[in-house]
Amino acid sequence: MFSHGGLVQLLAKRIYEWARTDHRRYTLGLFAMGNTGSNHLGIPQGKGPNAVGCTDFMMDHTAQGSFFRLYYPCQETEKPDRPDWVPCVEYFNGLADFMKINRSLSERIFNYLFGSFKIPASLDAPFKSNEKCPVVIFSHGLGAFRTLYSAICAELASQGFIVASVEHRDESASATYYLREKTESEKADKTVSITSTSAQDTLIEEWMYYRNLQHGENEFTLRNKQVKQRADECILALDKLMEINSGIPVQNVLKSKFDWTTLENSMDLCRIAAVGHSFGGATVIEALCKDVKFKCGVALDAWMFPLDDEIFPRVKQPIFFINSEKFQWAGNISRMKKLDSAVIQRKMITIRGTVHQSFPDFTFLTGNWIGKLMKLKGEIDSQIAMDLCNQSTLAFLQRHLGLHKNFDQWDALIDGQDPNLIQGTNVTVLQSAI
Repeated sequence: MFSHGGLVQLLAKRIYEWARTDHRRYTLGLFAMGNTGSNHLGIPQGKGPNAVGCTDFMMDHTAQGSFFRLYYPCQETEKPDRPDWVPCVEYFNGLADFMKINRSLSERIFNYLFGSFKIPASLDAPFKSNEKCPVVIFSHGLGAFRTLYSAICAELASQGFIVASVEHRDESASATYYLREKTESEKADKTVSITSTSAQDTLIEEWMYYRNLQHGENEFTLRNKQVKQRADECILALDKLMEINSGIPVQNVLKSKFDWTTLENSMDLCRIAAVGHSFGGATVIEALCKDVKFKCGVALDAWMFPLDDEIFPRVKQPIFFINSEKFQWAGNISRMKKLDSAVIQRKMITIRGTVHQSFPDFTFLTGNWIGKLMKLKGEIDSQIAMDLCNQSTLAFLQRHLGLHKNFDQWDALIDGQDPNLIQGTNVTVLQSAI
């Protein structure tokens, strides 16, 4: 998510230092809402015909299992239970570690700025769909986790998709966890089980935080290893969904009211796509190379550095690159263009006035002043940018998954035909670099 995010980290540190005194924290809150004092911040709900539900699934309590948030069409309820956008304090701690700022104060700042926001979906709501749902596996960016792209995932679910947003355990997430067996002393300590989200009293959370590059360590070696693991985790999540769809009983080791048996025969497994942002964009390409069950991929402001050059000619599926105007550079674009093909559709557009953080939910949760200061907002309105991203994604998915929907109304966006779009890229790339 924050790859090449030195400026974000620097600005976060400045705000952190500035907010260390109590009398400034109130002002910080006003700046967070924006210079108009608006309190209408929040993640937009999906615009499709379906209500959206969500639930968490952890297969196997070890680090080798699959962990994802599932978004799906659901029954409407009068008083939906909206889950917290950031599930617990450990994720704030992970963001602080990733930004290299003090945990204790940053926890208070993050909780003050973001702690009240909710996911635009109903927790554990009953699944409901009038037809089989196409499937999307979503991969988050560097320093992110499974809940930070809910505006995209909820929109896809509202349009009839089942979406698994994977939380990666390759140490690229700011924080994640698995479950381990309690020690004898922990079993004797009755307070330990209170903090566990496990459905089994013998298990306890073991947290994993973002791993910084070590001094003298080769970054490509690390990132290349991570992107391969990430792709494997996407494939594992898909395999688990296929088991659920076939009616094989599954055990969710997390506490959940969701009835997984209702998903039997609910998915259209001939129509599967991968979508991801930044490091997740690279993960999409790696996953397409590894598993042909993914029929196409959408890479949002992809960070191409982690990928081996040798995989480019091996990717046979259509790919859609949706880029921001401010993040991309010639070397990165030239690697995208190595995937150009005369026979397989490879498309690229750039959304004008956007920054790298125009894709995660942060762009909706800060006011104009602090959003632009921390590069969480671009010059374009966040909702307009997100609509262009989602609508062009839906049009591309309809085209290459063979969907019988009305998403083709946005076909022109795939070719950049909108005043807020650029066909291809705004970055100049010499042909000799490709």
